[in-house]
Amino acid sequence: MAEGLTELKLSPSGSAQPQAEDYPRPPLRVVFMGTPDFAAVILRRLLGWPGAQVSCVYTQPDRPSGRSREPRPSPVKLAALERGIEVRQPLNFKDPAEVAALRELGADVLAVAAYGLILPQSVLDAVKLMAINVHASLLPRWRGAAPIQRALEAGDAVTGITIMKMELGLDSGPILLQRALRIADTDHAGVLHDELAEMGADALVEALTRLPQGRLLRLPQDESRVTVAPKLAKDEGRLDWKQEAQVLHNHIRAMHPWPGAYFDWTSPSGKTLTLTIEPGKVGADLPAGPTGKPGPGTILGVVATEQGPHLAIAAQDKAYLTPRVTPQGKKPQDALAFANGYLQNIGQG
Repeated sequence: MAEGLTELKLSPSGSAQPQAEDYPRPPLRVVFMGTPDFAAVILRRLLGWPGAQVSCVYTQPDRPSGRSREPRPSPVKLAALERGIEVRQPLNFKDPAEVAALRELGADVLAVAAYGLILPQSVLDAVKLMAINVHASLLPRWRGAAPIQRALEAGDAVTGITIMKMELGLDSGPILLQRALRIADTDHAGVLHDELAEMGADALVEALTRLPQGRLLRLPQDESRVTVAPKLAKDEGRLDWKQEAQVLHNHIRAMHPWPGAYFDWTSPSGKTLTLTIEPGKVGADLPAGPTGKPGPGTILGVVATEQGPHLAIAAQDKAYLTPRVTPQGKKPQDALAFANGYLQNIGQG
């Protein structure tokens, strides 16, 4: 599990977490914009904080989902409806009437987290104080749609949350507050998502506490240090076992739980299967047999580890050890169950 760092970056020296009684009076009038689970966690925290009065929530239109392709509301919409908050779902803000309707809410702050739309300047200017964004990286590193996955894929040791003042550029606004989070070697995208959502919720409350007091920095981002985190595509989950095991480990962690890390494997019976594997760890150097090292993607067998049996798969330099495998069209199986069902004449070691 990721470990929070004790230092609060880019915060006034000696500052502490907001206390229960430390909030703006009267409460800030807030309009919230967000769509996925990450944003829903932040919205729920905001709705439970006495320093904010959320008057309206904007989220993406209901999208077809599942086998039925029935339109389903976003997690943010569900969170808002639970509390009886008005929900608006415009396709965009090209219609001046949409912007006017937002302005008429008379909000002090626009709080945005993973909304899914590029907001025009007219929207950013529709509130009295500031439009604020919660972003899951330490900007200017990993601007864009998939900062959590790209940080893992790159093997970063640290990630975090940035609260920034929004402007027209993609995640390019001045930094108001940052919190750092150390990435453990066992962390995957699902773990970091949940931890950063909670951290983002706390960081937003802290930023909104400081905003009326004038205690927020406005630090310009260093453009020379910008990296971009493009949106994930489903086919990015495909594994290339010709890569080093550590590179594969980072990639597998980044792809879990979606889209999943997978590869095509030919069983001893000659059948080709698509296997999706879960994050595990880098194993030992590959054994050299009479004909040399096993080829990339070869399933070597089951290995006993402190965490239980793992399936060993040959990468370029070492074995990669995974605890669970999902054959296409089947349920997830632990290493021993998979070996019993699919492997022949492959031992344990």
